[in-house]
Amino acid sequence: MAGESETESEVFEISDFTTASEWERFISRLEEVLNDWKLIGLVRSKPVGKGEFLKGTWEEKSQEIFFANFKFMINHHSLKQDVPEKMDDQAPDEDSEDALPEAMLDLMSMDNDFTPRAHCLVRWFGLRNFVVIVPAAPAEAVITESKCNLLLSSISIALGNTGCQVPVFVQVQQKWRRMYVGQCEGPGVRTDFEMVHLRKAPAHYGHLSGLLDVFKSKIACPLSSVPPVNVCVRFTYVLQDCQQYQWPQLPPDIDACGVGEVGGLEIGKLPFGACADPVSELHLAATWPHLTEDIIVDNDVYSDLDPLQAPQWSVRVRMADNPQCLLCDFLHEFHGLCHRKESTDQLLGKSLFEQASGEVGDIGQVLQRLTEPIPLHLPLLPTVSSMVHEARQRIPRKHRSDGVPVTPVVLSSIFKFMFSDANGMMETNPGINEAAASCQDQEAWNMHRNLKSAPVDSLTHRLALCLCMINYCHGGLKGVAQVWQEFVQRLRSYWESNNIIPRLNPGPPEFSCCLLHQKFQMLNCCIERRRNREELQNQQQSAKDTGGRQRRDRNSAGPSEDAPGFRSWDSWSEDSEDEFYECESELSGDEEGEQSLKVVNSDGDDPAKENPKKAEGRCQLHSSLILLASGAPLYIPITQESSPMTEDLLDEQTEVLAKLGTSAEGAHLRARMQSACLLSDMEAFKAANPGCLLDDFVRWYSPRDYTEAVDGNGKGELSARMRIPGNMWAEAWESCKPIPARRQKRLFDDTREAERVLHFLAGLKPAEVAQYLLPCLIHAALLKVQEESSDDVPTVKQLLQQTISLASRVLRQPNSDLGRLADVLQQLGLAETVIARGRSLRTKFAVQSLDKYKEKEEVDRFVTSLLEQPEVPVIGAGRGPAGSILRGLFINSQQNSAYTPGDDAATIQGHSASLPSGFPAPRGREFVLRTLVPRPAPYSCSVPQRMFCILLKDQFTLAGAFSSDTSFY
Repeated sequence: MAGESETESEVFEISDFTTASEWERFISRLEEVLNDWKLIGLVRSKPVGKGEFLKGTWEEKSQEIFFANFKFMINHHSLKQDVPEKMDDQAPDEDSEDALPEAMLDLMSMDNDFTPRAHCLVRWFGLRNFVVIVPAAPAEAVITESKCNLLLSSISIALGNTGCQVPVFVQVQQKWRRMYVGQCEGPGVRTDFEMVHLRKAPAHYGHLSGLLDVFKSKIACPLSSVPPVNVCVRFTYVLQDCQQYQWPQLPPDIDACGVGEVGGLEIGKLPFGACADPVSELHLAATWPHLTEDIIVDNDVYSDLDPLQAPQWSVRVRMADNPQCLLCDFLHEFHGLCHRKESTDQLLGKSLFEQASGEVGDIGQVLQRLTEPIPLHLPLLPTVSSMVHEARQRIPRKHRSDGVPVTPVVLSSIFKFMFSDANGMMETNPGINEAAASCQDQEAWNMHRNLKSAPVDSLTHRLALCLCMINYCHGGLKGVAQVWQEFVQRLRSYWESNNIIPRLNPGPPEFSCCLLHQKFQMLNCCIERRRNREELQNQQQSAKDTGGRQRRDRNSAGPSEDAPGFRSWDSWSEDSEDEFYECESELSGDEEGEQSLKVVNSDGDDPAKENPKKAEGRCQLHSSLILLASGAPLYIPITQESSPMTEDLLDEQTEVLAKLGTSAEGAHLRARMQSACLLSDMEAFKAANPGCLLDDFVRWYSPRDYTEAVDGNGKGELSARMRIPGNMWAEAWESCKPIPARRQKRLFDDTREAERVLHFLAGLKPAEVAQYLLPCLIHAALLKVQEESSDDVPTVKQLLQQTISLASRVLRQPNSDLGRLADVLQQLGLAETVIARGRSLRTKFAVQSLDKYKEKEEVDRFVTSLLEQPEVPVIGAGRGPAGSILRGLFINSQQNSAYTPGDDAATIQGHSASLPSGFPAPRGREFVLRTLVPRPAPYSCSVPQRMFCILLKDQFTLAGAFSSDTSFY
């Protein structure tokens, strides 16, 4: 029994050593990722051309990988290159198995040294293809030496198992230090990547001589005669003080309303430009490529590295972070209004008027009184305009001079700008200045159709500019509410005084414009209709007073006697309360017949063919048609004009019609609602053509619905849809009576619609006004950027195209998203910033002051490239036109600064504070050391060695790639 228990215990204590450990799982997972990315085996691409690291496209792939519970991200960085063409049956190179890996060849390439805006490993080692393992969490880091060695061992095993020749790095220490260690395995060769990072450079390593000693001691070449080391050097000089070349911002305009504001702010003009210099620093890099250690001296005593003698110069520009720009500030401040909730009453008081008895007057009751039933014994109603006028006479205006932000002087200037022409006089032309449009680019002028804003220089456009200025300079939200309130009252005064509102195109509302612009046009339509009606009334009253009958040419400019007009307001009570008629003819029936007879005789027609007493409201004789029943000439009637509508009213009407449903009753009611204009035209046609048929009306009104006889003598027939039983046209024709347009019920009630518009405008909150006007402001800002971008910068053109495209998509939507509108404003601000940077650089380089055309063109092209490229080479280095200007900038900065030889930067770099050439001490120095030597034994194959060095004021970094022969060591 004892033996059995011992046997059982031995069985349970057996351990399974075939179970994979966490370390083995990590290695296996790493091998799988390398295999999935097809990095196994020999990777060979064509040699990298000069500058391809900067101009080419870099690709990046990422995968998660775990070591126990510690998560890493494995990233693959590669330069996108075309695969070299190679035939399938082509035999492989004999030396392909022993060829060096692609990464080792990149270590020795000198075509892409000091690449700007690239991964630090690309700049340090010149690699085009590499893998990096980094801790996934930002706060995590591989700090201990044991963990680092464990990861390096894992990488070495994975590379050996898979045959991957792509270098793999792991990031160690804190991430801000940017320290990487790694390996690259090839057939019989290996490269170890190592780094050193210190806060301060040791004194004996602050120059090229000391760095060469470090490099040679590290490679430990076994040869007695060491090959010379190839050296590439770059010194970076920083220009910060440009006081003698300020940014070209215009001074403030003393006569403008915004006195003291930077940027020359004027009424109706958007400001533009940066409030401070958007260019903070100029970095000049002097480069000495392809040197050898035996032809250059650089130690703590003497240096041959004079920047004026450097064969290559390049410049980088460091821009100010988020520079304050005037146009961008104006737009964002106005955009902020759209999120406010306060009403005008909350900001300025409950109402505009206060009755003497303390009751608040409600102008909207005027329309209610008009629609109430009127007893016959009541006196005649006055006009709505007279009622409003009398109410305002009896109700004193509530004075609120205290607490309003906008002064009367500013208000006067604003309204003078909005309602006056270019000469400062009040505009009499109802349309906008078309001459200005001809002077502008047609595409820019018609931009409002794509942006759904308003025409340039229109009333709505000017209102948006004024409210934007008021919001920024004169009281913000409260100032906008005050100006909007006064603006609505000004529109009401135009309506009451029967004057056309200036700076609006005549005609019905344009749906391509914003809703606010449509409302203004609608109010103008109401004013124009009322003016025409009152003009006709005055002419008829004048004719009646003189006792004469006047026959006027229907083709003359003035309205004819039968033209549409409304009868006098004093005769409203004579008819039903449901009827609104146009002006009643002052002639009796016999007199009308006599006048019609005279008109027919004057036209050369035979009055015997018709009964002239029954014909009314004729406009002109049709050129070819005759009545089918009687053979009498067919006359075109005078009809009422169609009712103009704004976009919101059309949507309301569509919604009402849709709610009627699809039932037979609903469809019939919907058809009746839509046939008001058709019924009016039928009544006018019957009045002008006694004895006519429906066929006659269809032949004139809708020729496609009538088929004429083939021989021309017989009677044709109506179309199929006109012959359907219960056809709406047939029903309307049977029910309508011969009534001329002047006695018909009005299709468009201008008084009601005008009060409706004014009520809509008065009820808007300042935030709603801002939201309606924001498209106009964006339109004006785009035109401003186009006007200011005269320097032909491709970046600005591209930004403008993108902004216009984005704004068109956002603003054409029924309800514009304020968040996406913020993106449009951000794009505009970026374009303004680029233009401000270009102006600052052109001023610093004095482009306009250059005399020679070639020099001016070269410097201008150089400045434009600075705005678009991360680093721009200087043609001719210090001897070219741009180089001479740069040298002058640095020398002037040195002379104007209080720079002392004891400065820390100069001490660290091991140089005096100022060179004999007038340049300051370099801000940073970079060295690339290369050589090809056998290592570790004299009989080993020659392998590449490289070390990159960075010396800054507070940083000393060495990044070395040291290769060795693993076959013959």
